Amino acid sequence: MSLRSRLDWAAESSQFLAKCFYSLTSRFSGDDLVFLNLGYEEDPPMALPLEASDEPNRFFIQLYHRTATQVDLTDNRVLEVSCGHGGGASYLVRTLHPASYTGLDLNRAGIDFCRKRHQMPGLDFVCGNAENLPFADQSFNAVINIEAAAYYPQFPRFLAEVARVLRPGGHFLYADLRPRDQIAKWEEELGSSPMRLMSERVISEEVARGLEVNTLRMKESNVRYVPASVVDKSFSKICHNLRSRETSYRMYCFSND
Repeated sequence: MSLRSRLDWAAESSQFLAKCFYSLTSRFSGDDLVFLNLGYEEDPPMALPLEASDEPNRFFIQLYHRTATQVDLTDNRVLEVSCGHGGGASYLVRTLHPASYTGLDLNRAGIDFCRKRHQMPGLDFVCGNAENLPFADQSFNAVINIEAAAYYPQFPRFLAEVARVLRPGGHFLYADLRPRDQIAKWEEELGSSPMRLMSERVISEEVARGLEVNTLRMKESNVRYVPASVVDKSFSKICHNLRSRETSYRMYCFSND
């Protein structure tokens, strides 16, 4: 097997394992697990005004808020690719008032969860592949993708699909992380995308801080399925890697000029 074939196989295997993990999480988690990202907190704290029902998910929400508010989404048609359990979609629809919001995910169990858990006007959920988006050209004003694209086997294909479904002047609002040995390739692929980079920000420290202050809540959500000691060890390692620059977490805004 050639090196390229081995790399493609590894990428596809990673996506398959992630799909299985998220499918099991969707099937066996409770209704309270509506976010699957690491979290985000600033220094000083953001103090983002939230409804009481959103407060338990504050640090997850803050990552969505910072990423999505890089542009004004009011009255826009928005697509979120890899929407997970739909918590971010629900929050953004209620607070940023887009004309419509579509959440897409490959995990059918997750989409079923979203449809039952988040029912409101202007919000819908679709099962589909990030690398073959089931939408017509120029369907959306904005595409959001948070902490998911690292699992896609062909990241450049995803970027091309984002550009295809965006209207002229639309925006790609993106937050994700990569280990240090993959950053050069990540930057090259982003630089080769058909969209124009408007802003880039490293948010590794903010994500590490959000994960730290949110660990108790995350443990409570996962304790039935994963031993608390495993959760502690895993989260501590993620924080260490973010702060030691072994991993870089970044937030981007691209324009589809």
